[in-house]
Amino acid sequence: MNALLPDRLKDVWRSVEQQQLTVEAATRQQERLMDEHRAVWEEALRLDGRTSPEERTLDELAAHFGGSDRAELERRCTEATRRLKADWHEGGGNERQAIERFYDENEGHIFDLMWWHTLRDDLSPLAYVVALEFARRHGCRDYLDFGSGVGSGAILFARHGLGVTLADISSTLLQFARDRLTRRRLPATFIDLKTSALPTAAFDMITAMDVFEHLTDPVATVDQLAAALRGGGYIFGRFAAEPDEDRPQHIVFDFAPTLARFAALGLVEIWRDEWLWGHQVFQKTRPP
Repeated sequence: MNALLPDRLKDVWRSVEQQQLTVEAATRQQERLMDEHRAVWEEALRLDGRTSPEERTLDELAAHFGGSDRAELERRCTEATRRLKADWHEGGGNERQAIERFYDENEGHIFDLMWWHTLRDDLSPLAYVVALEFARRHGCRDYLDFGSGVGSGAILFARHGLGVTLADISSTLLQFARDRLTRRRLPATFIDLKTSALPTAAFDMITAMDVFEHLTDPVATVDQLAAALRGGGYIFGRFAAEPDEDRPQHIVFDFAPTLARFAALGLVEIWRDEWLWGHQVFQKTRPP
């Protein structure tokens, strides 16, 4: 069985260090592997024809918001990060209610995430493809995307036959994600975390991609995810963040208490991406 993408790339560049491979050959291998994962991502998100990721994104935004001015939609995408920063500072900072309102109501998150998922500037959304490969290798069937955003991860997993559930604190994002999956005729369950709890022992695969740095109580969230996970199931996520002046909504940087809670609940780290993006996989070793 082939190793996952980060491990394969780590081996490629180790071969360069050992002078078994030239830098040029390693670069070609890296580009080929990244292109393979990009193809899986783009094929899953494709909609109604063979348009580019940017065109598909603008089409989806136009359909949801009822607009036809593609230039204006693209402007909102490219300015979304800056606008969200301003909205965060205007919204009252780190108070829990202000934070929940910021995520629940602000449409800027849709534009920011959709443009990020075009892979124009950053390939890290391809971690979802790595997670899918991991899930399929381990026979996972029922999948939860915690902090599901615009639903791209759920679309990817649903395209490959897993039962998918999306959970988010944002009604705005959940409605947009619902529209995306409906348009693709993909079944899914949606959980608004403001009003509903996660079901108990319902999932054998959970992703938490770039979520924990946004949470007001990440340690309590570990308890919720552990309860929702079946014995032997997996949590795949990134539990680290660096200060970023463009993203003041990142409010957690010390993840030691979070990781300690994982250990206390019998969630054992079984894999770590040491090469690309730093994701980790934890397995629930205790029964529900």
